[in-house]
Amino acid sequence: MPESYVRLTNIDREEISRGLASGESMTAIAGRIGRSTSTISQEVSKNGGISGYRANLATRRAQRKAASRKFGRRKLTQNPALLAEVISGLMNRWSPNQIAKTLRSTYPGRQDMHLSPETIYQYIYVLPRGSLKAELIKGLRQERKYRRKRKTKMSKATEMRGKIADMLSIEERPAEVAERTVPGHWEGDLIMGKYKQSAMGTLVERTTRYTIMVPLKAKDAVSVRKAYVKAMRTLPKEFTKSLTYDQGKEMSDHKKFTVATGMKVYFAHPGSPWERGTNENTNGLIRQYFPKGTDFRTVSTKEIKRVQRQLNGRPRAAIGYRKPDEIIQQLVALKAGD
Repeated sequence: MPESYVRLTNIDREEISRGLASGESMTAIAGRIGRSTSTISQEVSKNGGISGYRANLATRRAQRKAASRKFGRRKLTQNPALLAEVISGLMNRWSPNQIAKTLRSTYPGRQDMHLSPETIYQYIYVLPRGSLKAELIKGLRQERKYRRKRKTKMSKATEMRGKIADMLSIEERPAEVAERTVPGHWEGDLIMGKYKQSAMGTLVERTTRYTIMVPLKAKDAVSVRKAYVKAMRTLPKEFTKSLTYDQGKEMSDHKKFTVATGMKVYFAHPGSPWERGTNENTNGLIRQYFPKGTDFRTVSTKEIKRVQRQLNGRPRAAIGYRKPDEIIQQLVALKAGD
C-alpha cells in the first residue's frame, strides 16, 4: 500500500536543483530523495522545466500556493453571504460552534451555507493583524480558568460572609429544580466591579437559560433585594418559583424577597460554585462584555439591558442551540393561551 503523500520540502527542492544541474535523470533524483518520479516531474514542469528550475523560486511559489489554500480559497472567502453571517455572529459574541449550528438549522437544505466551527477559527486566525481580527477574536469563547475550591480563599470568604439567618439549604430544593423539568427556577449571583466597590446582579433561569442582568445602586442587602424584586415582577407568576443563591450577605434579606415574590430562596454550600453551575457559566459569558475591573457605577442601565438582549439572543448549546429569548416568549405565549 503506497504511503500517504508528503509535500516536498525545501531540502528536497535543493536536491532536485543540484541533480538537474549535474545531468541526473528525474528517475535517479526521485530514487535518491525517496520520491516518485511523477512527483519530481510535476515539480519541475510547474517551475521552469529542466533548464529553468530554481529551488528558491519553487519554494516561494509553493509558499504562496499554501497561503492561498489556507485563506484565499476557503469556503468563507468564496461565499460572501456565508461570510456575512459568520461575521455578524462573531460581532454578536456568538462562538464558532453556535454560528455553525445556527446556520445548519436556518439553512437546512443549503450545503453552501454550512461549515464547521474549525473553519471559522481558521478564518479568524489567518487574518492579518488589524482591527477586524481583534474585533472578531472578541467573539470567541473566553479562555477563563474554571473556578476551583481553594481552601485558603474559601475559609477567608466564609469568615467574612458570616451566617445568614433562617437559610433554606440547597438540599431542600424540590426534585423538579435539579431535573430542570419545570421553568421558573432561577440561580443568582453578583458580578463584582472594580475594587469590589460596585456590582451587578445576575439572575439565570435554569431551564431556558434566560438571563436578567440587574443594575444595582449599591450592593447591600436592602438594595439588592429591592432590585431583584423589581426584576422578578417583570415576569409572569408561573416563571417565578425559586431562587438558588450562594451565601453572600447581599441575600440576607431573603425572607422579605420571598414575601414580595413568592419565590423560596435556597442557599448553596459555601465554596461550591458548581451548585449554581448555570449562573457561573453565564457570568463567564457576561465577562466578555464587562471584564474584571469594570466600574459598574459608570455603566448605564441602557448598556446593561443591551447586553442582556444580546446574550438572550445567543443560541446556547445546553438548550439545543436555541435562543433563550425565543423559548421564554414561547412559554409565555403558551401560558397566555391556557
